[in-house]
Parts: sequence; C-alpha cells; structure tokens
Amino acid sequence: MEEPLALHPVKLYVYDLSKGMARRLSPLMLGKQLDGIWHTSIIVHKDEFFYGSGGISSCAPGGTLLGPPDSVVDLGNTEVTEEIFLEYLSSLGESVFRGESYNLFEHNCNTFSNEVAQFLTGRKIPSYITDLPAEVLATPFGQALRPFLDTNQIQPPGGNTFSRHNGQS
Repeated sequence: MEEPLALHPVKLYVYDLSKGMARRLSPLMLGKQLDGIWHTSIIVHKDEFFYGSGGISSCAPGGTLLGPPDSVVDLGNTEVTEEIFLEYLSSLGESVFRGESYNLFEHNCNTFSNEVAQFLTGRKIPSYITDLPAEVLATPFGQALRPFLDTNQIQPPGGNTFSRHNGQS
C-alpha cells in the first residue's frame, strides 16, 4: 500500500509598497481609487519566495525589510515536494524569471507569484493584484509616468538570491 503524499500549505503574502499612500493619493493623481501598490510572494516549505530585479529570492517568512505582510491569502495546499519545487524554481530562475527580465508592468513579482501559485495549487492569485498595472496604465497619469516607471527596478531589500547550486542561499 502506497503512503499518501504529504500536503504542504501555500500562502500568498501581500505587501502595500506605498504604505497607504496609494489609497490616499490615487483619486487625485489617477482619478480612481487604488487600495495599494502590491508586492507579493509565495510562502511554501517554510520559506518566502519572491521575484524582483535581482531574480528569484528567498528568506524566512516576513524576513524582508518590508516587514510583516499587509495581508495573507491562503491559496490551499500542494503535494509538490520541496525538492521538486526547488528544481522548478531553479528552472524558472534560469529562464523566464531572470533578473534582467523584470519589468514593473508586465513581468514582476505578481507575475511570478501567479505562475508559482498555479504550479503549486492550480489556483491564480487574486485579480485585484494582477490587474493593477493595466488599471494604472489605463489612466492619463499612468501613461505619462510609464517611461519613468519602465526604467525602475524593484528588488525588496532582505532575502537572498535563490540558487539551487548552494541549496537555498
């Protein structure tokens, strides 16, 4: 008789990079209410994994200088083992989610979290997060800011660049 596969909880940590400023200023600047400027990460196998201009990084949950998340979304459970997950991340880090591939609007931490969430659980992250760049760019102010914002690279401080070669660095 086969032993049942272990289930591992998968969480989405959601941080507001604006620390509440988006909620206060977006009606004036964009003509529409934004609740935050979202940075997300995936928590699985006792670590937090995220993507920025430095590539894929990991740390203890809540271990970046962003502090504790503003909210936590339970994405369910996964049967994916830590070993398989780390191989998957290594593959992503060498292909789709290299640091130089980062783009604030089209290929960011939320794109990474969404892809990893689907791999682990078959579920997407909430659309209010993934739809935010399009919402901003749909405004005249967003279009005016795009050239400046396209040159910005975001890498949350804290955490270590993920590398399969030296374990979880």
